[in-house]
Amino acid sequence: MTDREELQYVQCHSSKESTYLAAIRQLISNDLSEPYSIYVYRYFLYQWGDLCFLALDEHDNMLGVVISKLEPHRGGPMRGYIAMLAVKKEHRGRGIATKLVRMAIDVMIERDADEIALETEVTNTAAMKLYERLGFLRSKRLHRYYLNGNSAFRFVLFVKESAFTSRLGYDETDEDEDQPELPPSA
Repeated sequence: MTDREELQYVQCHSSKESTYLAAIRQLISNDLSEPYSIYVYRYFLYQWGDLCFLALDEHDNMLGVVISKLEPHRGGPMRGYIAMLAVKKEHRGRGIATKLVRMAIDVMIERDADEIALETEVTNTAAMKLYERLGFLRSKRLHRYYLNGNSAFRFVLFVKESAFTSRLGYDETDEDEDQPELPPSA
């Protein structure tokens, strides 16, 4: 396949499970270190299938997939979550992953996401560069996060300023209350 050939990017729906689920599982199991059961895929696809996007070639072969969700986080901000992202190795470097993640981010923003989070292995430098280019910030290191013993970085994209300032403990309403009174300048 050449770069000039058109890819189609489609939104996945649970009604298309029989069409795409086997290919999604195969692609993700080839690329990610976590062994996900069929129930994990169904959890995401049935509840948030519209936050799952696929990259297909002209023969409907799957080249990439992103699986996401959006829900309130601990009773607070609306948090989007990018659970899985995979692109076939021979098709990397063509912007497929960037396009898939942007599509998921755009829908989450349309649905009033305050922030979007994800984890990636500390050894996956290509993924870390991709997320940083898209504006994600490293939030924390998660020691031995994955079943294979690898650690992860959590990344967060703050979509709304209020999500970022609430993380810092900053409240705009008491902006002047805690300011010490400064002596007059001489």
